[in-house]
Formats: sequence, structure tokens, C-alpha cells
Amino acid sequence: MMHITWSHLALSLGTSQLPVTEFLPRLLFNPPLFSESHPLIMAGKFDPQKAQNLMEIEKQFAVKAVEQAQTYWNLLEKVSPRELKLTQHDDDIFNDFKKTFPELFENDNAKLIKLDEDFLKSEDAKKRWRAFHALYEKKVKDYNFGCLIRTDAEEEYGEKSTIFVTRMQFYAIEISRNKLGLNDKAHELAKEEAAKEAAKKEKEEKAALKKKNGGK
Repeated sequence: MMHITWSHLALSLGTSQLPVTEFLPRLLFNPPLFSESHPLIMAGKFDPQKAQNLMEIEKQFAVKAVEQAQTYWNLLEKVSPRELKLTQHDDDIFNDFKKTFPELFENDNAKLIKLDEDFLKSEDAKKRWRAFHALYEKKVKDYNFGCLIRTDAEEEYGEKSTIFVTRMQFYAIEISRNKLGLNDKAHELAKEEAAKEAAKKEKEEKAALKKKNGGK
């Protein structure tokens, strides 16, 4: 199992301790690529000066966003990405996304493999994202909830390779990556990490048992 441990987050999933005071404000005030505000805090109504429970909001966001990323990485380890089904509407999402952002599928899907934040945050892209989201507003639960996504399909979640998006953006990009085989390298990477983790755990258990038996 991969643990998302970005150094500046001091993040420990194993103990569920999330010291997020340094990292989360950056995400809270840098909203998803299509929205004008953070989807976790009623769009357009969040005033940082008046927030009563900002720390609690940060913690709740951190837990949900990181747990979702952890769960997805574990799925990439255990299941071939081409066989993964993330929603009941995967085929429709893929086709609508391809129609909405055809340029992402050009040049061997280069802009799907490595996301171009400047392009995705452009005014033109924001308009298209809004139209895309509207298609699934009543079909996908929590369609505009915040998620973390890897900017590079061939890498794991990390400090420099992760951005904040909405759930529909996550679904659109990751469903496309899976269907096109762009997450195959991540699948192999996740399996390698899981094997190393298992070997490490086994070694530690043997060492603990040996110590318990007096070194025999």
C-alpha cells in the first residue's frame, strides 16, 4: 500500500494524523480548474475572514481528498486500469470529454499524460468545463467535490505532481487515461511499491519474532 507522504504536509495516513495547517490554505484559496471558489465551501459564499471553523474545514477536506487519492492508487495497484470502472457513466463521460476537449487527445494523448495547468485554467477551458459539468450535475453524486489528481499519468501522487480538481474533472481525466492505457505504467509502479512494502513488513515481522525468541 502506498502512503502519500509529502514532506511539507507531514502527512501520516497510517495514524490518520493530518497536520494540514501549512498545506490546506493553499488548496482552499486555489480552487478547482473551472470553479470560481472551493466546491467544499458553497461556491461564491465563502469569506475567509468570517469562517468560524476554518481549521475543521481544512481537516475534513484533507481527510476526504487524501483518502480518495489513497483509495484510487490502491485500485491502480490491484486492477488493470483498462478494466477499471469508476462510475455507471464511464463510456458517456469518456465520449463527452473527448468532444469537449478534443485537443487533449491529440499527439498521442500527450496533454492527458501530462496535464497542462495553464491550458486547463484558461478562460476558454473554464467555459467548457462548466458546460461539461452541467451534463452530469444530476447524474454523478458530489460531481463538484474536491479531489486530488496526478499531473503525470506515469507518476504517483506527490508534492510536485498533484493538483486539486473537481470530482467530474477527476473522472473525465482518469477514465480517459484508463481506457487509453495511459495509466499502465502507474499500475506497474503501484504493484512494485506494494511488493516492496510487503517485503519490508515481512522482514520487520521476522526481526520482531527473532527478538522475542531471544535472538534465536
